[in-house]
Amino acid sequence: MRLVIAKCSVDYVGRLSAHLPSAIRLVMVKADGSVSIHADDRAYKPLNWMSPPCKLQEAPGVWKVVNKAGEELRITLEEIFQDTSYELGIDPGLVKDGVEAHLQELLAAHPETFGEGYTLVRREFMTAIGPVDLLCRDASGGAVAVEVKRRGEIDGVEQLTRYLELMNRDPLLTPVAGIFAAQEIKPQARVLATDRGIRCVAVDYDKLRGMERDELTLF
Repeated sequence: MRLVIAKCSVDYVGRLSAHLPSAIRLVMVKADGSVSIHADDRAYKPLNWMSPPCKLQEAPGVWKVVNKAGEELRITLEEIFQDTSYELGIDPGLVKDGVEAHLQELLAAHPETFGEGYTLVRREFMTAIGPVDLLCRDASGGAVAVEVKRRGEIDGVEQLTRYLELMNRDPLLTPVAGIFAAQEIKPQARVLATDRGIRCVAVDYDKLRGMERDELTLF
């Protein structure tokens, strides 16, 4: 990972244009080729970024990051305060808690939860950046990547989006659809998933375990 702290302005030219005026920011270049620009006023979301696959072209005072669609992230560097690289090694990934791991196991045993005719191909299908929880086939034989969370939030949608980008490059899999499955899905995560063509499925953990609810019902 390369971390550059610099005074810079940023221009994005693609499906829409965006401009960040000159300021001191953190530019992060990851091993997967992604480039993101961060400010010091938010927890995790960058001000602008370019997802892989993309190519970084460095010239004195200007970085150009171009993706396969020809969109460009142009970083104009006025002053560099720090430019440091670190070898982080292979990340083992997020260790799921007991409920989340069991939920994945139950959904693997009951893929029909996602729709009639769904079948499981395998659990923990490996991609270049980590394993997607479930790889399934729908009734028509299409590949479906399923990310399972106990609580569905925006970062989970982002994670599945990255998996789908990589999986859809595989000619043996593409096109790959996405399902974001969780006991509870936050409204913001649902909006983002829908915008990216990812289907959200709210799952009932107790029902999957074969447990009846305690509360009284009229029917």
